[in-house]
Amino acid sequence: MAVVVAIDAGTTGVRSMAVDESGTEVGYAYQAFAQHYPAPGLVEHDPSEIWEATTATLNVLCEVLRASNDGRMPAVSALGITNQRETVVAWDRRSGQPLAPAIVWQDVRTAARCAELEAAGYQNEVRQRTGLVLSPYFSGTKAEWLLRDGGVERGPDLALGTVDSWLMWKLSGGTAFATDATNASRTLLYDIVAGQWSSQLCNLLSVPTNALPEVRPSSGRFCLTADTTALGAGIAVSGVAGDQQAALFGQACHSVGMAKNTYGTGSFVLMNVGDVCPEPIDGLLTTVAWDLGEGPTYALEGSIFATGAAVGWLRDGLDMVTSPSDAEALAVSVSDSAGVVMVPAFAGLGSPWWDPDARAALLGMTFATRPAHVARATIESMALQTRDVVEAMSAGTGRAITELRIDGGAATNDLLCAMQADHLGASVSRPAVTETTALGAAMLAGLAEGVWSSTREVAALWRLGRRFEPSGDRSVADENHVQWRRALALTRGWASGSAVPTSEG
Repeated sequence: MAVVVAIDAGTTGVRSMAVDESGTEVGYAYQAFAQHYPAPGLVEHDPSEIWEATTATLNVLCEVLRASNDGRMPAVSALGITNQRETVVAWDRRSGQPLAPAIVWQDVRTAARCAELEAAGYQNEVRQRTGLVLSPYFSGTKAEWLLRDGGVERGPDLALGTVDSWLMWKLSGGTAFATDATNASRTLLYDIVAGQWSSQLCNLLSVPTNALPEVRPSSGRFCLTADTTALGAGIAVSGVAGDQQAALFGQACHSVGMAKNTYGTGSFVLMNVGDVCPEPIDGLLTTVAWDLGEGPTYALEGSIFATGAAVGWLRDGLDMVTSPSDAEALAVSVSDSAGVVMVPAFAGLGSPWWDPDARAALLGMTFATRPAHVARATIESMALQTRDVVEAMSAGTGRAITELRIDGGAATNDLLCAMQADHLGASVSRPAVTETTALGAAMLAGLAEGVWSSTREVAALWRLGRRFEPSGDRSVADENHVQWRRALALTRGWASGSAVPTSEG
């Protein structure tokens, strides 16, 4: 037996997974790592803890694979990496040690800097070159902050990279300093049309290009592993992609117009738009979906900051539930939310609003409100945010989404899936394997090493688990959407004291 291994380094933990040639999962391991919140709006990770979680999961995975293979470790044909994208790691290439805490994609410490750049008129240049918007979500201003305010010194041994680069550096024993085009396209520093770091934007943010990794295609050999993990030396690291692009690939959305949504800490809707970079669309991002070595495929993206994180808040912040499945059980115990609306803008709002000053709110409560109503409103907020993104996507492209393929932890929530189908008026398809982020990384790696011969062969591995169709009557969903827009208007601009009037909702 031969396997392909994928490392999925997410926001709250690392999953290592092995699949066989049929795309079937044959082993996995998961380990969480700490979330650090040094002040309101600040979110950090310890890069060493990410690496420790990676090595721990690979140790367990190898034990699982041996146990299922008569005590022998199967051959590993390739290794793929997928990762939380916009998080920035700074380390010393000589010592291999982190120079500061990693600044996580959810962190909003550079919101004022982004507003300053926008006021100075740089938004259009950023949009045209990168497909992104000026937002603290992205890596560029985080890197600038580390160099200006975070105590990280410039020098020939400085490395600034996303989590994939950090893991590749560690896996290779410090010989590979690289990233792929999907991760580079999330930095505010990469020209997605020219396919290279933008000297203009690097100069604007005072980020030295010699501190940035080499950008390579998403599928192709990056390096060989050193003897730094239980996998041992000589394994080809041959697939790398940001988590959402990996999920798009793993969902077999290889044709123009196909779309997926991943329900994780946040949610991310991506639509394949082909090999020609489109003009910017208001409220949406343009990003590199993948590069198989023949140039980029592009995607439109709607980035939603808090979906699963909102359910996590019910558990950790309110002690209302002990697990996400408890939230679903609580929510289905009532027929509706009794007018309660949850706006989960804990870290501001992403697509299509891009408002870092929005704040979370529970609205419409009365003395009759019960935890079940709050749980149902929280779950529906996932579907409502996705609806806003899909409507912006359809309006901008003139292409209706007739099927949305879904994955991620909350994709197992049947109530959410049914709500999503009603809010979209479209089919919602849940695959048999919902861990498509890791699967996509494995497929990119296996494709490069000849495990699979073509994207057509890879696409044939996708298997439907369950399809949810919209109900005939969307009136309830539409009424809830109207209430949702009213609630949004009240929460936008809250932190800056410039809330949007309700007439704009």
